[in-house]
Amino acid sequence: MATEAARPAERRRRGRGRRPAAEVRADVLAAAGELLLREGMTAFTIERVAEAACASKTTIYKWWPSKGALALDGYFHAVETTLAFPDTGDLEADLTAQLGAFVHLLAETPAGRVIAELIGQAQTDPELATALLTRYSGPRRALAVAAMERARERGELRDDVDLEAVVDQLWGACYHRLLLPNLPVTPEFAAQLVRNLLHGLRP
Repeated sequence: MATEAARPAERRRRGRGRRPAAEVRADVLAAAGELLLREGMTAFTIERVAEAACASKTTIYKWWPSKGALALDGYFHAVETTLAFPDTGDLEADLTAQLGAFVHLLAETPAGRVIAELIGQAQTDPELATALLTRYSGPRRALAVAAMERARERGELRDDVDLEAVVDQLWGACYHRLLLPNLPVTPEFAAQLVRNLLHGLRP
């Protein structure tokens, strides 16, 4: 029995014949993201994504070399809009908003469990590890650094601030609490990270 996610793609294929590659790719990403967030990596397979997207496994493997690489792209496709980086001209407000959206995903939605699974699997899956760096964490870091570079041009940051280290201090702290959950990941924690970093710890 076809899933609800599969039916729109199935109707398109039957009604229009061969679909454009871009449409097939979009359907695969949507199906991958939905399956991953609903059931996690344990239930995630190329076969299930292919069935839901009405695509062939051969086509999927042409674009993604492994299950992990497809899962990562499906995950990012599902959360990309939520993780958009605001640009209001106020660095503290922008960092607080973006980090707050990020920790909401980690703590309040299935995305937190999924990214933890992907990070864990990447330790033994070289293709997934490469995809994680090049398609997810690398581009995310670049967005954050670019936002802080704009803030530095506005005079909100010193010229000698190491922006890559700032990324680790903020987002790295959230990943630390996700993977080693001694304390919860909360919006309040995210806001405190930004305040501590921008205003310092000394009285």
